[in-house]
Amino acid sequence: MDPAPRMAFSHMGLYVSDMSAMVEFYEDVLGFAVTDRANIRGADVVFLSRNPDEHHQIVLVPGRRPDRPSTVNQISFRVISIAELRRLHSEVKALGVAGLNPTNHGGSWSIYFLDPEGNRIELFAPTPWYVPPISVPLDMALSDDEIYKLTEDTVNATPGHMRRTEWREQLRNRLVEAGTLEQHASTVPQRHLDLDS
Repeated sequence: MDPAPRMAFSHMGLYVSDMSAMVEFYEDVLGFAVTDRANIRGADVVFLSRNPDEHHQIVLVPGRRPDRPSTVNQISFRVISIAELRRLHSEVKALGVAGLNPTNHGGSWSIYFLDPEGNRIELFAPTPWYVPPISVPLDMALSDDEIYKLTEDTVNATPGHMRRTEWREQLRNRLVEAGTLEQHASTVPQRHLDLDS
């Protein structure tokens, strides 16, 4: 593809066999906060994050058999806009990828597809809203304005929705209070301190 996709790694999903143990581990050992629980397509899914800019960095999905090796549910990448998502959708569709599935989550617009070894990839563009997780088909034949309006109507009809900026501040406050807000190393080199002076 030319130009290369403009995106960054965002979150991943894991199939699990013991949801309670996995949630406890990610909360207690790694400091994640449960941001949402939802029943999606009949599965009770748990979303976790340590970053107020990310609704979830880890999503835990029931379905792994205890006697089976670990399975990746998805590997997700944030793109810069709905226009970029539309461009990439056209390109991967032209490549004939398997499992192409455009989806509207209310809080994001996504396309899903399989890599050559069957790992599920998600490319997504965030919307201006937070909404408890939903999953409905996304018609990429609609214009950007039509997609935006349809999404806005869906969000407004969903209890618990709010502007993303409001939701972000609420989660940030929770993470600060819990002491689990991500800490990033400075990108500016620190001056070496001479302790003898």
